[in-house]
Amino acid sequence: MNRSFTRIAWLFTAYLVGVILFGAWVRITHSGAGCGAHWPLCDGEIIPTAPSLEKMIEYTHRLTSGLCGVFGLGISAWAWRLFGLRGKATIAALITLLFIIIEGAIGAGLVLAELVADDTSAARATVIVLHLTNTLMLTAAGAATAYFSQNPHAPFRWTEQRGLLTMMGLGFIVVSMSGAITALGDTLFPVQAAEHSGLLAQVTNELSATQHFLVRLRIIHPILALILGGFMIWAFDHLREHTAGKIALVGMVLSISQIGLGLLNVALAAPGWMQLIHLGMAQALWIGLVLTGWRAQLR
Repeated sequence: MNRSFTRIAWLFTAYLVGVILFGAWVRITHSGAGCGAHWPLCDGEIIPTAPSLEKMIEYTHRLTSGLCGVFGLGISAWAWRLFGLRGKATIAALITLLFIIIEGAIGAGLVLAELVADDTSAARATVIVLHLTNTLMLTAAGAATAYFSQNPHAPFRWTEQRGLLTMMGLGFIVVSMSGAITALGDTLFPVQAAEHSGLLAQVTNELSATQHFLVRLRIIHPILALILGGFMIWAFDHLREHTAGKIALVGMVLSISQIGLGLLNVALAAPGWMQLIHLGMAQALWIGLVLTGWRAQLR
């Protein structure tokens, strides 16, 4: 039963990532206002009767997000039965459920405050950053649920690598925040693919004081990401040799892959499908970092 729970918990974590990517697709397609300023109803209806494409995208996202709560309740109850209320997997499952509730509240706030579709306000950028940070906590808790169900007696303590792991985690969150702002800017102010010597001129133009703040901030994320990416490659290699073993090697490969995807995203002028791949890899890298942290505690 423990093995079955672990498999289901990993599938649930994968489902959470899928819903997060779907949420990004809602933003990319400007479908956030598809159900109007109504929540949880869609244009005042339980089931929309005259759906447009935007409405169906937003409505489907709401349904899949709602299922997160149902699945989260089921996983928590199952964990309680298997591991007891004080079991690490149970605590992680309940924390996952908490972040699901917060995620739903943030999504509802975006809709009710009409910080969706083509809104370019600083308020929307701020809430998007909070939204992204909560998704990181959510998937980390989901991964912890699966991990501790497989390793119920794994210690929970600070390790000799705590400083390095803390720097990696905080750095990843900060870079992800800047990425959320950049992705919002790419959606609201699409860029044209730079050609040859036009790249410098394009960057200079985007830094102009006459540009919207989302455009001016676009340059920050690639710079921070390259710095963090290089650091994480070194850090994962260090952890691989000293504490975390193969999972750190996976993290190192994911870090290299994410840098490549980021550069490709910039070169292609951030098309929607590329943004989804980039975000999906970011979530995979984050989960790899979380698992590396747990694994380091066993040494």
